[in-house]
Amino acid sequence: MLQQSVRLALLSITRNKLRSFLTLLGIIIGVAAVIAMLTIGSGVREKMHADITALGSNQVFVSAGYRFEPGSPPRDAARPLASEDYRMLARRLVDVQATAAVARKSLRAIFGPNSTQVSAVGVTQDYLRIRNWKVTRGRAPTRAEMESGAGVCLIAPAVSKALFGSDSPLSARIRIGQMTCTVIGLLAAKGGSLFTDEDNTVVLPLEAYQTRIAGNRHVESIVLTARPGIMTARIKREAEAAFRQIRRIAPGQDDDFQAEDMTEIIKFTTDTISTFTALLGAIAGISLLVGGIGIMNITLVSVTERTREIGIRMAIGARQGNILSQFLVEASILSLIGGLLGIGLGLAIAWGATLLIGIPFVPSIFAILCLSGVSMMIGVVFGFFPALHGARLDPIEALRHE
Repeated sequence: MLQQSVRLALLSITRNKLRSFLTLLGIIIGVAAVIAMLTIGSGVREKMHADITALGSNQVFVSAGYRFEPGSPPRDAARPLASEDYRMLARRLVDVQATAAVARKSLRAIFGPNSTQVSAVGVTQDYLRIRNWKVTRGRAPTRAEMESGAGVCLIAPAVSKALFGSDSPLSARIRIGQMTCTVIGLLAAKGGSLFTDEDNTVVLPLEAYQTRIAGNRHVESIVLTARPGIMTARIKREAEAAFRQIRRIAPGQDDDFQAEDMTEIIKFTTDTISTFTALLGAIAGISLLVGGIGIMNITLVSVTERTREIGIRMAIGARQGNILSQFLVEASILSLIGGLLGIGLGLAIAWGATLLIGIPFVPSIFAILCLSGVSMMIGVVFGFFPALHGARLDPIEALRHE
């Protein structure tokens, strides 16, 4: 019986191709929007998770600034971090494997007639080790060069290509803003991320950056790396306690700095993106209601057109359940076809978008299976009323229908 209903449903759909296609558009667009949103959201989540993890999951970042709390009164700007804060904090923490102070600024790098916009980053000795950033050619600055603020620098691959092309950058003198430095090493490629293009970076000794570029002793952030076996949450608590003493914050006063645990950052970021993706998917899913209304409309039209056929079938013994199942199967198949086409279109859109913005293509098999079932259920739900209307027709009145 089901096989016969399926055959009749396919015959009815193919007999009215244009009408069936226009009915399918609502389902196709709705399912495609949901699939595309979920797939792109998953790709963004994976990319962001990989970018943050690449910074190191065993790290704590300390920066200046009050923690925002809803309803809190306006505050004056927090005191910036200083080099002395970094040195005092590094001396007080015993469970830290390495520490580094970082300051950065976007500047123009110039060599001869060539120039490019770069991120000039002033760092202390352990920065490259913390970031696991290798020097592929040349050498890293010595401790003496770091502490004295020597005019030396390391450049990333994109900077080297923009300024020197295929020539070697080693020993060349380039200008970064108002500072001139000698290139002593070429950094390994890190690739771009959602946050910054690290291949467009120039690394300088912090002392040189402060005296020749920034003109002050401020640092943007302090990076702490936990020793093996030590939880970053413990490092965060120790850093907060030590920093309150260093910055002489009285009991009861709010911290004018923020310590961020990398594991907390990863969890918060992925959770936020997942929630946002689900919200976008739900908004896109509203268009499925439009597709459902289209299914209801076409089923009602089909019942009206085939009223005489329904009367004949009832006259030769068909029951209400047979008529009901016939139109429900037709609506379900129509909706399922739309769902499958929408899934294909949504995956194609997501694939193109991931290539365009450089994120992983991460389709969800679970979402695909769920949407296949949902699209069929839309046919059942929205096709039920027209099918029930057809099943309850009076056989005599149906036979009289022209």
